[in-house]
Amino acid sequence: MPHFIDLAVAGRAGLRIILDEAHRRKAARAGLPKGAPDADAPLAGHVLAMIFEKPSTRTRFSFDVGVRQLGGSTIVTSAADMQLGRGETVADTARVLSRMVDAVMLRCANHATIEELGDTATVPVINGLTDLTHPCQAMADMMTVEERLGRPVEDTCWAWCGDGNNMAHSLIEAASVMGFELRLGVPHGYDPDAAIVATAGARGGTVDVLHKAAAAVDGADVVVTDTWVSMGQVPPKDKLAAMAPFQVTARLMAAAAPNAVFLHCLPVHRGEEVTADVIDGPQSAVWDEAENRLHVQKAILLWCLGKIG
Repeated sequence: MPHFIDLAVAGRAGLRIILDEAHRRKAARAGLPKGAPDADAPLAGHVLAMIFEKPSTRTRFSFDVGVRQLGGSTIVTSAADMQLGRGETVADTARVLSRMVDAVMLRCANHATIEELGDTATVPVINGLTDLTHPCQAMADMMTVEERLGRPVEDTCWAWCGDGNNMAHSLIEAASVMGFELRLGVPHGYDPDAAIVATAGARGGTVDVLHKAAAAVDGADVVVTDTWVSMGQVPPKDKLAAMAPFQVTARLMAAAAPNAVFLHCLPVHRGEEVTADVIDGPQSAVWDEAENRLHVQKAILLWCLGKIG
């Protein structure tokens, strides 16, 4: 079953097919109302179930609008509103949903939950975010970089600044699959998951974990950050102080390549992980990045359902 739980399953060829389809469909929609279906409506008659354990803005709206543009329909629910929230097993939920919908998108805390869903479901399962990874966002990031820089993501160098969190994990995986260079500037004690870094290295990825922001950003084409405290987490009392030297400022951006792109998956805390003049400045591509969640997830759905590739 072609799930989209993590990036490596699709491999470089699969991710390239998805990115190319996302670019093509975005261009084809120029000038259309947001609710107008794509000309081919390839998912007519298809239903996507969307289950949310965690709050969402971009994931919810992008998948919902995306499926409508593809000609399909969605069912949106929270895990608490299902029997899943009253003790029904993930496996039994997967068996039932597989009889009623064509694909399932889950946004949850525990990565093991989506893996169990994928192990049992007989329809594609898409990772809308877990505490471990955020692959759909990584795809939107790569699409945005290709738009802004006008060259394949494979030919770029990225810098991550801040916490070694789920977003960092998916960029590590993306770098190792697609072949771009990634340098992570993280405070001591907040490194990304060692197993994810090791797997990336074994795959041949150029991924370096550094402990100075300037060393990570030096000459980079892309500078990426995220909130210092992930959704639902209670930070250690010293975390914000440890993160402070990794704030993305105009001075730090000046150390990157002259045309470097700034990315942030949002929501943002201006004045914490990034200064307002950077996220609202000319190098920022965060609004394109947010929109591209829509286009790239449409392509992910088409790949999962065997419509492309």
